[in-house]
Amino acid sequence: MYSTRMNLLHYPNTPNFSLSHIPKPQNLLRSRINISSPPSPIRLRSHFLQAPRLYPIKCASVNSSDSLQPDPPQPQTTKQNSVPILEILKQSNTLLPHAVIASTLLALIFPPSFTWFTSRYYAPALGFLMFAVGVNSSEKDFLEAFYRPAEILTGYFGQFVVKPLLGYLFCMISVTVFGLPSAVGAGIALVSCVSGAQLSNYATFLTDPQMAPLSIVMTSLSTASAVFITPLLSLLLIGKRLPVDVKGMVFSITQIVVAPIVAGLILNRFFPRICNAIRPFLPPLSVLVTALCVGAPLAINIESVKSPFGLSILLLVVAFHLSAFIAGYILSGFIFRDSPDVKPLQRTISFETGMQSSLLALALANQFFPDPVVAVPPAISTVIMSLMGFSLVLIWAKSKE
Repeated sequence: MYSTRMNLLHYPNTPNFSLSHIPKPQNLLRSRINISSPPSPIRLRSHFLQAPRLYPIKCASVNSSDSLQPDPPQPQTTKQNSVPILEILKQSNTLLPHAVIASTLLALIFPPSFTWFTSRYYAPALGFLMFAVGVNSSEKDFLEAFYRPAEILTGYFGQFVVKPLLGYLFCMISVTVFGLPSAVGAGIALVSCVSGAQLSNYATFLTDPQMAPLSIVMTSLSTASAVFITPLLSLLLIGKRLPVDVKGMVFSITQIVVAPIVAGLILNRFFPRICNAIRPFLPPLSVLVTALCVGAPLAINIESVKSPFGLSILLLVVAFHLSAFIAGYILSGFIFRDSPDVKPLQRTISFETGMQSSLLALALANQFFPDPVVAVPPAISTVIMSLMGFSLVLIWAKSKE
């Protein structure tokens, strides 16, 4: 009876009830305080009419960020399980100097482990390294490299002026100071006459990826002009004119450098999902290929390396390459001292100056020089320049960190 009176006080015109008499939310909340009274039909109707206004609030709370917080752990757990494997694959480039040292020791101790990797595999192996560079680059990077003529000319000067002068210097030292045969001096000079090595492009890519296109342009130009420059330099320094197969060198450049890089660029441009899938596996494969390219020439020419002049030639070749690395670094630092990217340029041109196509020098020595001793410096140079170059990759990468 009491509750009925209270309802009449709130709604005096109950028989003429209409939508206009629906209480406001705050009044409805106040009426809910009276929990002793049973709900009237009017109150039930008011609850029913207010329900649509309550549902959106519920939906909003379900879609809020707080309610979604428990869901993400599943993808995060999957990511945490997969990231270490991908990171290990990507960081395998840091093992490259160790792999080079291991392949060198293995070639010295057990040469048959590398003798199967003959010269016919060199071009595909180097082409694979260039393909890895192309996959991680874009055509814009190579177009921008051609807009840096000063840097290209500096690298060219280091390859075909500074390096041959150093070669001639150590050629004279080998004959006059060490008393070695003139064939040894000719072998050292021959190493200094050839173009830059494709391994220098990969070393630059590992140290300064943004400079890899510039390094590739430098090496490609020096290799293309080597068909004329190498015979001329060999005539000036050695006194022997070497006939070089122009068509063979052009085909070699196309096969080893141009075609793999273009394939990598096309794959990166039009098939990015495929690139993302294979990119983590390229570093470990590149380490394996580089180790084979270093160990095989040493294993094949092991008898020449173990010759009576082997230790003296080793010291001379180490001094030659070390001087070339330092000369390229100092020269570029002096020319580009005001450049904002002077340090990456120094490292890039140092690689271009210190790493030569020793395999080409070895082929020329075996083909055009009857004395087998001439081939000993190029055979040792193949190992030393790779070992020193990728050791610098490790040192400079740690210094950048």
